[in-house]
Amino acid sequence: MTALLQPLTALQAGQKATVADIKLPPPDRGRLQELGLVSGTPLEVVCFALLDDPVEIKLRGYNLSLRRHEAEQVYVQTAG
Repeated sequence: MTALLQPLTALQAGQKATVADIKLPPPDRGRLQELGLVSGTPLEVVCFALLDDPVEIKLRGYNLSLRRHEAEQVYVQTAG
């Protein structure tokens, strides 16, 4: 199987993936990295709130909510 690189917002609730890249400016990227969102981290999309903002994901044993504009810049790999 080939790994597909896509933005986090392209996934469906319940879908699992691995973080590949974060294409945000350094201050914003650094904040997400401090929260554990780094390349190679497995995650699962928990749900999208009303109007798809924010996006809730589960990683490293906790749930994290990201604004849609942030989640659009987090690229993940899925098997498939």
